[in-house]
Order: sequence, then C-alpha cells, then structure tokens
Amino acid sequence: MTTNTTDAVSQRRIFSGPNLLQIAMPMGGIGAGSICLNGHGGLQDFAIRNRPAVTALPDGHGTGDTGFGLLHIKGTDSRPSITKLLEGPLPVEKIYDQGLQAQGYRHGGHEGFPRFADSTFEARYPFGIVRLKDPGVPLDVTITGWNPFIPRDDVASGMPAVFLDYKIENQSQEAVSFEFSFHLSHLCVPGGKWKGSGSAVIGASGETSEGGGVAFGNAEPSHSENFGTAALYAVGAAPRVKATWFRGGWFDSLSVLWREVSSGQFRENNGVGAEELDGRTGGSVLLERTLAPGESVTYPLIIAWHFPNSDQHYGDISKTAAAASALPMADCGPGCDCGPEVAPTPAWRPFYAKQWEDARAVALSAAAEYETLRSRTLAFAEALHGATLPPEVIDAVASNLAILKSPTVLRQENGNVWAWEGCFTQSGCCHGSCTHVWNYAQALPHLFPALERTLREQELLRSMDEAGHIQFRAALPDGPTRHDHHAAADGQFGGILKLYRDWQISGDRAWVERLYPHAKRSLDYCIQTWDPDRKGGLFEPHHNTYDIEFWGPDGMCGSIYVGALSAMAAMAAELGHAADSAEYGALAEKAAAYMDAELFNGDYYQQKIQWEGLRDTSFADRVAGVTDVSSEVLQLQKSEGPKYQYGSGCLSDGIIGGWMAKIYGVDTPLAQENIQATLKAIFTHNYKADLFDHACLQRPGYALGHEPGLLLCSWPRGGKPTLPFVYSDEVWTGIEYQVASHLIEEGFVDEGLTIVKAARARYDGHVRNPFNEYECGSYYARAMASYALLASLSGFRYSAATRTLWFGPKWGEDEEFSTFFSAADGFGTIQLNRQTQTLTVEVIEGRLPIEKLVLTLGEGPAQEIAWNAVAVPGQPAVWTQQ
Repeated sequence: MTTNTTDAVSQRRIFSGPNLLQIAMPMGGIGAGSICLNGHGGLQDFAIRNRPAVTALPDGHGTGDTGFGLLHIKGTDSRPSITKLLEGPLPVEKIYDQGLQAQGYRHGGHEGFPRFADSTFEARYPFGIVRLKDPGVPLDVTITGWNPFIPRDDVASGMPAVFLDYKIENQSQEAVSFEFSFHLSHLCVPGGKWKGSGSAVIGASGETSEGGGVAFGNAEPSHSENFGTAALYAVGAAPRVKATWFRGGWFDSLSVLWREVSSGQFRENNGVGAEELDGRTGGSVLLERTLAPGESVTYPLIIAWHFPNSDQHYGDISKTAAAASALPMADCGPGCDCGPEVAPTPAWRPFYAKQWEDARAVALSAAAEYETLRSRTLAFAEALHGATLPPEVIDAVASNLAILKSPTVLRQENGNVWAWEGCFTQSGCCHGSCTHVWNYAQALPHLFPALERTLREQELLRSMDEAGHIQFRAALPDGPTRHDHHAAADGQFGGILKLYRDWQISGDRAWVERLYPHAKRSLDYCIQTWDPDRKGGLFEPHHNTYDIEFWGPDGMCGSIYVGALSAMAAMAAELGHAADSAEYGALAEKAAAYMDAELFNGDYYQQKIQWEGLRDTSFADRVAGVTDVSSEVLQLQKSEGPKYQYGSGCLSDGIIGGWMAKIYGVDTPLAQENIQATLKAIFTHNYKADLFDHACLQRPGYALGHEPGLLLCSWPRGGKPTLPFVYSDEVWTGIEYQVASHLIEEGFVDEGLTIVKAARARYDGHVRNPFNEYECGSYYARAMASYALLASLSGFRYSAATRTLWFGPKWGEDEEFSTFFSAADGFGTIQLNRQTQTLTVEVIEGRLPIEKLVLTLGEGPAQEIAWNAVAVPGQPAVWTQQ
C-alpha cells in the first residue's frame, strides 16, 4: 500500500511502504561531510572524506563502511529468543541492483540479517524518525537520526558526527529482557587496505561524560589525505565494548558477530594496534536492560569522524600553495622521501580540523553537550515545523536544509565556505560556489549569515581581477583564480544584489564599506562588457546559468541588471557616495525603461535576439561566409541566429531580478503591472498539471509522465528556435520555488502554492528522495530557493542596518498566525493574533532589537510604526494595535 501522508496538525510528512525506497537524509556538519539515514532505518552514503559518496550503498565509499543496530531479546519459558536487525524490510528494488547499487553481499554486508516486519519514516528535518514494529517482537523501536542544527552556531552545526537515538518500548504485558548493540565498521581504512589500521576502547573513566565506545585510526602520515580517525560512542551509559571484530576473510567478521549477538554471548575486547590488524573489522557497543510492561528506554549513540586533509584543488592555487605552512619532518610517515626540512602539505584542511583534535575528541565533546545540543536543535525544529503555513511549504523549506549538511558544502580551516553545485556519486559536480546557481539559494544567508558573507568576500576579494572580471567558479583552496573564461552576467550582477541583502541582514556597515569599492569595480566591468553604450540593455553576449550565452537583451539577465543597479545606488547613497548613487540610479531608470518598452510584449518580458551591430563580431563573422555547402549547423545559424536562445519564449526565470529585488528590499523602477503580468503568464503557460504529452529530449527525469511541474520555458506565441537554449524543456525545483515565492509576493498565493505542491509531490520517497532535489547532481544548491517561501508567505523581513521589521501574512484566515524567523543576531517565532491585532516576537536564542515596524494587515495598506523594543529569550516583544 502506498503511503505518503501529511499530518496537518503537526506538519509531519510520514512515509511507509514503497515510499521508503529512495529516502536518504544527510546527517552531518556544515562542510564536514555526512552519513544518510535511509527510509527503513539503515545508514548509507558515508560521505565523510571531504568528497561525495552518494551511491545508495550501505557501504558508501567502496571501503566497506557500514553501521547497524541489533536487538537480541532473551528467551523465556514461554518465548524463544529473538534477534533482529534494527531496520525495516529491505526494498526489493535494492536486492538486484535495479539502478540503486545496493547489493550489500558484494562486500559481505549485513542486509541478510532478520529484520523488523514494518517501518515508517517521519520527515521532520533536521530530525528523521524511523519507527519499527513487528508482530513477533514484543518491543517497538524508534530511531531518531539528527545532527546539531542551530541557526547562527556554525561550530555546533558543523560537527563531523551523526547522532542516533534508539528508543526501545515494551508493548507487551510482561517484562522483557534484551541486549541492544550497535556495530560500526572501521571507517579509517586507507584505500580499502585493512593493514595499518587500529582500534581502541574509549572508556568513561576520566572522561567529560559518562559513556563508552571505540575509537578507530590508521597509521597513514599525518599530512596524507587518507589520514583520519573515527569513533562510535554510547552516551550516558557504560556499554560493553568490542573494539575489534573477528579478523578473517570473506564474511567471517559478520558471521562471528551475528553468532555472538544472536546467542547472547557477546565478547568484549580492547582493540588492536595497527601492526596487528589484518582483515576486515570494526567495533561494537552493547547495552542490556529489562523493561517492565509499558516501560521504555532511549540509548543515544554518536558516530564521529575526522579526516583533516584534502588534496582536492580547483583553479589557480599557486599563491596559496607557496604560502602553505610546511609540516616538520617528524610528522612524516614511514618511507617519506620529502627531504630533511619539510614534508608535503595537504591542499586544504576542513574547518572542523581546527575545532577538534580527532574523532575521539569530537565524540567526547558531543557526548558532554548532548542534552544541550539536542534541546537547541529541537527548539529550532519545533519553531520551524510549528509555523501555521501550508504543510507543503514547511516540507519544501525543511527538507532542502539537508543540502547544507550534504557533501555539496565544504568549509575550509579559515572558516570560508566553498561549495559544489551538487554531487555526483563519487565526486562533486560543477565546482567553485558557482555564483549564478547560488543566486537562488536563500537558506544560508538567513540561518548562517556569517558563512554566507564569506561567499561575497570570495567573489569580490579573491575571484575578481583588477579589471573587475569575476571568475564565477572560485578556487579551492582560497586564493586568486584563473580568469580564462567569460564572466557570468546573472551571477556577477546577482552578487551586487546579494551584497545589499547580506548588509541588511548583518547590519555590518564596516563590512559593506570595505567591499563597496570592489562591488563598484565589478558593476562597472559588467556595464562596460555587456552594455558599453549605457543604453540600458545587455546587448553583448552574456553567459548565464543555462551554461550558454544570450545574444541580445533579455528579461532574465536584464531584470537582474536593473536590480543590481538599484541596489548599488541604494548602497552608495547610504555610504555617502552621492555621485555613484546618482549615476547608477539613472542607469537603472534607463534599463527599466528599456525592458518595459522593448522587451515586454504585452504579456511577458522576452528576449530580443541580436548579433549584428555589436562589439563582439564573432557570430556575425562566422555566418558571413556561410554557403549552401556549409555545415548544417552553420546554415541553421545563418537563418535563425545563434544557437540556444529563447527569443519570444516565456521564460520562468524571465523576471528573476524582480524576485531578488523584492525579497531583498531593493526598490526598482520596473513597471509593477508588467512584473505581475509576466508572473501570471509564466504560471499560465509554463505550469503543467500533467506532463504526459510533454516532449523533453534533455533530462526528463526531473518531471516525467503524469507528474506536474513548471517548465523552464514555453513559446505561447510561437517562434521556438530549432535549437532553443539547453535545458529549456526541463523542470528544476530551484526555479519552481523562485517563481512560487515571487507569485506569492505579488499576491498570487494559490498559484504559488500550486507549484510548491507539485514539486514536493514528485519527491515522494518512492520515485525520488524527498531530501535530494537533484539537478546537475544530488543535493543541488539551487533548491534552497525554497527557504524564500517562509518570508513570502509571512511578509517577514528584517534589516539589522535600520532595525526595521516588516511583517504581513499573505496566507491563512485563522485567528492565530505563526512563523519561524532567523536573523543575524537571533532566531525564534513571530505570532499575529488577527482578532486582537497583536504581534508577538519570541526569541529562542540571541536577540532582536526593533525600532520600526512595517505591518500589513489583510488587504490594508502598510503601517509604519515606531516600536522601540528588544526581544530576548523569555522576554518577548509585544505590539498591539491601539
């Protein structure tokens, strides 16, 4: 039976049956890697070595990585003993590798152990909750997987660890004695070779927290990319510990382990050194208890890892390599021939390597702070999931936060974020914090604004040359990058808008003053490159997020151009650069006038394809000599113009600059009625409730058959090029959320929610993973556009620069409206009582000072209200309409 339901009261999305198949929820630290909790309670995708490992395998990286729990129920006179793997039924699609690569027997996996008969998965990110039941087992088990997710606390939220809470409940009418054990393979095996790896018990004696477990390590040189440690730790208990499994070939380790556990004869040991280990192995913890009828117990576990080196590098790293500190010879491993003075160094180290010495330290720190970390994470989750917003919106926002904890995001030792666009199975895809893809992502700047600001510095300080050209793919590690590729217009203009946004979020005037001259250089480069005559349009060919160049002005990049000019004018005015403000403001007026006069066709903004009369004559020169015997491609280009344009098409991104300006608080001179008309046209022409008759010859897997979705482009007026821009017939969730948010902002709430429902319906757990809205790879950054839905529906915006709070719900008619908010200095909830017209700001952590409230109630006009208040934990700020 297919089950994929939403509990409207608590905003819970619950999956069972076939809809458990694809579920894999990343658990890990921001920039620290992750392990996924799957739909039936197992672990997979061990992406813990500063690289993706997104394979749907229970042993993620080809090294036999695995972890699993076992429950042994002791027999009585009336009942035989029972031993079960703490996972639900293995989906049949995974048995024979039907595209899911889950043949666990390849490596001697645990998939063949007896399992629980029934499982469900509750998505309540950052918590994933698996409930296991079996009619033949007197105990029910609930597995809650999570990692600290605390807005603004990037250290706690960056722990390289997985937290697993196993709750065991006695549902029978008699006492039940049992042994619960958890087993983790040795996660530090270098290159799949077991020799040179060791393990040891972590005891409670002298530690910071009661508990115990096992630590793993290897004998690799400390500067090696393979060097690392891992740990398994039981919190708040004194487990029996097996620090080394039986060391043998074939399936020997698990065969012996199963024999011991299922017979109730678990054998402890203290581990072995690197020179003694030969054969596949791991470590285990075991706890035992007797539960009375109706009684329960919860066992928290921590899996930690620490791989402090990476040899990955992209772009020009010559300067950073030269400046890298040398490691002393004493740190070299056996056989090192690096000379008497220095040893080679890794390209970079992850941020967590500076916070914790090794995995043992991570585990002990996490155990000592376990209750605090859990309660803080739970407070965030309850605030987010408790919002009185449509369940599909909460689902879209919360589930895509998993991208921040996936291997898409890396963080260097200096604290700077660097990211992929998404993840292929064993490597990142599309490197360098790509500026135009991250244009869409709105979660990081609000939840962890200090981390987002490192991306602005990356663009303006390290990825820009003296002329103002920004390489839209940044170097790894930090440093100057090559400038051998054209700039991306949407990404570079978008960076100006994001600078304005991040200044408003942070209120850090010194920061924006420092970056202002660099932003000016960037914008001036853009104008000179694409609008050299300052006519208000991007006439010269300009690269964009569709991986091609648009020839001639278009609504998509043109609207971002207008937004960037307007944002720069506003920043210049505030920072005292009156001449700059006047210059950019005047050009913004001209650019908006051009769009409204030349690109708006009466229904929507389109593209005006142009290749003649430009400074760039490359295309005109290429087709000038085309003859009847020339290639088909050249003949087609001569008759239709450059490949990959959209011309008269209705582009879903056709007014994206208006969306960015709206949600960032930037006033632009674009005609409001034209923006609204374009949005209505996009919904009317591009949203399809059923795609069965839609032809997509590019990548149809994003939305296919009878599924609904928003197409990237349509041609309601005809004129579709023979070769339109690549991807034009596809469906991308990041663009769906962008359009949905903008529709809601402009009052088209039902249309916006229709798109959101469509997107989340496709990610149903059976066909697609609800935590992985993929595009070019898994956990694709663009999908974090969904976070904007929170503010669009609530009307929330906060400027720390002016201490102004905007609020005005656009959804719901209930007396009470509540939403989650996050700002640079605090996060919490805002409630509006519509009957009494009372607004309450409750801060969970931090503070929120308010000097002005801009409140919109219903269809009425916005009210500007002086309100000198500071909300802090336990002392909400309350305003009531007089």
